[in-house]
Amino acid sequence: MPYLKDKGQSPKPMDCRILTAALHLFVHHGYHNVSVHDIQRKAKASIGSIYNHFDSKEGIARALYYHLLDEFEEMLADVIAEELTNIDRCNRIISLLFKYTESRHEIVEFMLYEKHRRFIPGAPPICGVAPFSTMQDIVKWGIENGEICQGSECVITSCVFGGAIRMIHLRLDGLIDRPLPELYDAFIAHIWQGLSRKDQGSLLRAVSG
Repeated sequence: MPYLKDKGQSPKPMDCRILTAALHLFVHHGYHNVSVHDIQRKAKASIGSIYNHFDSKEGIARALYYHLLDEFEEMLADVIAEELTNIDRCNRIISLLFKYTESRHEIVEFMLYEKHRRFIPGAPPICGVAPFSTMQDIVKWGIENGEICQGSECVITSCVFGGAIRMIHLRLDGLIDRPLPELYDAFIAHIWQGLSRKDQGSLLRAVSG
C-alpha cells in the first residue's frame, strides 16, 4: 500500500502495487484521464489481477481513499499517544503534514487536494472524516484544559489547521518554493498569537477596541 511511513514490505503484494500505481497516475494525470489499463500497465499486473482485487476504477479509487484515511488516523493516534500538551499535539500534526508534503507528496496531494466526491459517489467531504474530527477533538481538549482560548471548536480548529492546509496547497501548486518544514517555526508562531490561553486577554482587548 502507499504508506505515510515506509513499512519496508518487499516484494509488494499485488493490491499494494495496484493502489500505488493508481495513486501516482491519479495525482499526475487526474482520475478521469486514467484507465484501468493504465493502472494495469503501471502496476505490471494483469487485467485479471486488477478485477480480482477491485471491481472497477472507482473501486480502486475508493479503496485508496479509505486506506489513506486510515493512514492519517494512525498518524493522529501516534501523536495523541505521545505525552504532549494539546497545543504541542496540534503543532506536531502540522509538522508531520509539512514533512509528508515533501516526502510523501502524492499521498498528501490525493488526500488534501482532490475533490473526492467527484469520482467516489457517497464519499464524505474530507473535512467530515474521522481524522478531521480527531483534530477538532484535540482542539476541544485544549480549550477544556485551559491551554487554548475559549471559542467555537470549529472556528479555532479552522484557524489552527486550515492555514496549514492552505500552505500545503500553495506548496503543491509551486507558489511556495521552499520546503514547508523550513517555514514551520514562523508559521506556528503566527498561529498561536491570540489563540493560546495566555494571549486571550490581549486578544479580547483588541477585538473590543
